[in-house]
Amino acid sequence: MFINCHTAFSFKYGTMPVQKLFDEARRCGIRKLVLTEINNVSSWIELQRICLEHQPDPVSGLNRFGAPGYLLEIGVGVEFRRENELGFIMIARNAKGFERINRYLSHLNAEHKLLPRRAPVMEDVWVIYPFGRLEPEEMDDHEWLGVRWTDTQQLSFQRNYQSFSHRAVVLHPVTFSGKSDFNVHRLLRAIDANTLLSKLQPDQVASPDEIMMPENEFSKRFERWPELMENTRKILDSCSLEIPLGTDKNLQSISGSVEEDWDRLTQSAWEGFRKLYDADDPVLCERLERELRIIREKGFGAYYLITYEMVQFANQHGYAYVGRGSGANSVVAYCLGITNVDPIELDLYFERFLNSERTSPPDFDIDFSWDNRDAIYDYLFGRYGKDRVCLLGTHVTYQARSVIRELGKVFGLPKEEIDALVEDPERNRHRDHIAELIFTYAQRIKDLPANISIHAGGVLITDQPIYAYTATEMPPKGYPVAQFEMHNAEDLGIFKFDILSQRGLGHLKETVRHVHRNKGVVVDINRFRDFKQDPRVRELLRTSRAMGCFYVESPAMRMLLGKLRCEDYLTLVAASSIIRPGVARSGMMRAYIERFHAVRNGKTYESIHPRMDELMKETYGVMVYQEDVIKVAHHFAGLTLTEADVLRRGMSGKYRSRREFERVRERFFTNCLARGIEQKVVDRVWFEIESFSGYSFAKGHSASYAVESYQSLYLKAHYPLEFMVGVINNFGGFYRTEFYFHEARMSGASIEAPCVNHSDYLTTITGNSIYIGFIHLKSLETGLARQIEIERMKHGGYRSLPDFLARTRCGLEQIRILIRCGSFRFTGQSKQKLLWEAMLFFSDQRARKEITVPLFNTEPSTYPLPPLERNDWEDAFDEIELLGFPLCDPFRLLATRERGDTMADELSSKLGRQVSMIGYIVTTKNTSTLKGEPMYFGTFYDEKGQVFDTVHFPQIAWKFPFRGRGFYSMRGKVVEDFGVCMVEVNWMEKQPMIRNIAMEELGSME
Repeated sequence: MFINCHTAFSFKYGTMPVQKLFDEARRCGIRKLVLTEINNVSSWIELQRICLEHQPDPVSGLNRFGAPGYLLEIGVGVEFRRENELGFIMIARNAKGFERINRYLSHLNAEHKLLPRRAPVMEDVWVIYPFGRLEPEEMDDHEWLGVRWTDTQQLSFQRNYQSFSHRAVVLHPVTFSGKSDFNVHRLLRAIDANTLLSKLQPDQVASPDEIMMPENEFSKRFERWPELMENTRKILDSCSLEIPLGTDKNLQSISGSVEEDWDRLTQSAWEGFRKLYDADDPVLCERLERELRIIREKGFGAYYLITYEMVQFANQHGYAYVGRGSGANSVVAYCLGITNVDPIELDLYFERFLNSERTSPPDFDIDFSWDNRDAIYDYLFGRYGKDRVCLLGTHVTYQARSVIRELGKVFGLPKEEIDALVEDPERNRHRDHIAELIFTYAQRIKDLPANISIHAGGVLITDQPIYAYTATEMPPKGYPVAQFEMHNAEDLGIFKFDILSQRGLGHLKETVRHVHRNKGVVVDINRFRDFKQDPRVRELLRTSRAMGCFYVESPAMRMLLGKLRCEDYLTLVAASSIIRPGVARSGMMRAYIERFHAVRNGKTYESIHPRMDELMKETYGVMVYQEDVIKVAHHFAGLTLTEADVLRRGMSGKYRSRREFERVRERFFTNCLARGIEQKVVDRVWFEIESFSGYSFAKGHSASYAVESYQSLYLKAHYPLEFMVGVINNFGGFYRTEFYFHEARMSGASIEAPCVNHSDYLTTITGNSIYIGFIHLKSLETGLARQIEIERMKHGGYRSLPDFLARTRCGLEQIRILIRCGSFRFTGQSKQKLLWEAMLFFSDQRARKEITVPLFNTEPSTYPLPPLERNDWEDAFDEIELLGFPLCDPFRLLATRERGDTMADELSSKLGRQVSMIGYIVTTKNTSTLKGEPMYFGTFYDEKGQVFDTVHFPQIAWKFPFRGRGFYSMRGKVVEDFGVCMVEVNWMEKQPMIRNIAMEELGSME
């Protein structure tokens, strides 16, 4: 009789996880309920999945896990609310009614319309209004009044009760499971209202009695009103949502004929095959035929064809893309041009992507340049229709630190105390009773869903309208977003296309453009086979000089490449995966490096088990890639490919909490021991599998990344200045922009401050001069930055400051920014004189009434000014303030002349010795030991501009912490690991810069 049930997906209102609602129904003996989340339908798939998991077998009565089963049926609807007021509840009588509700909710979201007083008439939909909202004579047959327990007192005094009892039902919302849940609810409501808990109003919270109860208790409560109970039962019995989970709901055909689609797919695949391979090789032909057979058996023909058409569209419009993920393991994908990695050359395991036993859907990850992805979205929505395409949603959950901060606000704590709770929870947990309450309830709220967001790149294309399964949100970008997330989509039977964006492709595209403009050279970055043999590329890899290069520029990757003496593609592919946290922290990365060097030096290594060496011969018996888990589970432990895939998904964190994973884990150990494998060996192999919880890569994914890395390396090796401009303009690199300019300077560039006659909105290059773009000037308005470039293109360069002011509309503060950063240095006048001229100009208000282009190139009048002195360092500090970094050598700004006794290029000659160094900080990485103690890694460059690395173990990290950007003096021992040197710091102190006296004087003058 519960037709208004909520879970925590009634965001910032409900308190129960979906599983808890099922458990409550089971506890109370409820066999059917209606799920009505507030303004969304996010949870129905998860509840349906749980119901199916617990459904009893007709013979044994047990569920799929071998425990006693329980049969619960659900109906679905939506509780429509506007802020704190209940508008009405819509309940779907069937799948058609559910689709109509979803369309209506999506319409309200898209148009941002206010909820009307009365719901529109919809076929197959019941509508329930709060008691007293409508009079009986106003109501249609599909409309009801919801009578709550608190309303029954009024019924006793209603003389005309019989006149509306036929249109009334019992409305008992279910929102929480008990008193402590009610407290969680109040806290969530206060967070939602951004108010103190003590200031919550009664109409902002639910009634404390909104809990589920056994049906006999429920019936007894309303026994005086049998008509209401009968009507409620009528609604409940009439609702059924017959949408099966797990059946294929994806677009089945592009042309309208599945057979025509398949013929086109196979023809295109064979055409590509003949271009790329020896068509007379029976082994290669068998591989393609096997893949095509499995693709057809699993019904993925349309999935491949949609992706094929999409990349054809990209090629036609010149959009760079990379097909990666496990889809790169497919020869068919390679032949269709979806991926650019040869699965035969790399011996990629197709079964990682798709196999005859696999029940979960695979997906293609297609990366586009960040400035092209919206065009791909537009193509998909236009090609397949807005009714059948939407972006995939995701559910943002409350995290520990953010919950503590929100609860601190709700309890009225000052910011300083909240910061202390967040930054040092262990020390402050029992500070007082308020702190204890905050930590108690933070644990209760943690991991509850907070709101709907957008998946990083998932796109859904369905055979039936998407509204048959979900309502959609409409975020500012204007693409509809499903209210369910990726696991729900998989449970439902919808496969996602991952359409991702990245900055790396953007900087490749832009570099090619700069090379053509600046050097007149047309670069083809798709000559990957040539790049692999290029000596300059091999040199960059071997010496780890890869700043700006996709995926290989971080300090950790730079050191790993150095340890491996990497200079070939296969080693880079392996490095791209073993750098991932799971492999690295488990010790498997170190094992790989040790075995790599042992084999290179003709030595042997200790193997875990001979079978492991056979399965992972290329990686010396070490599990490096995701498919290694499938190989080990299938061939080493004897699990089926389906069970192996459950393990693979579990190790990537997707199903670690689900019971299937635990069941397969038990079979792994049982099978291994039954095969006579020692317990300690099985434990070690399982430990390696568990380490993959850090999201290792599929080999095809690593290979795709490595291709893009090679493209970056080639451009950096041959066109270093244009390459760095491309990196700077696409942002998103590992380092701050300052260090990309530094790298360009180290490569021979002259870095020029923004100039109104040479700079554009983005950074540009002319010859060896790189002009910083106006985008990097803090507080400079975008409109002015773009106006300067447009005006210069229309009417030529600016001749003077007055000429600029006459032609360009801007305010005094904006012109001050341009003057102080040196944008008018072409005039030969000092900044002080230019600032005086600007202030004189703006003192005449009539000067700003009209923007004109002077008819004659007359020189402006000059006026005598008193001598204006300027400190030598003033430019540098102006640049630090306006750009965030100086354009001069920053070491010139050090207050001390001390430079230590060692430079970066001398470290290898001082192994084991104590050294003293001064470095300008580039980046730091916070990490922890296996015991959880905080420690750091640092990257600096010295006075010569050369990079060196440091390690700060826990005691030193605590005693000598980093204190922001700038210079640090340090002492420590030079250590070496596989030929890579770093300083093990034992003392460190931040060094001051020279006092900026001139800046202070200028500030007082102004």
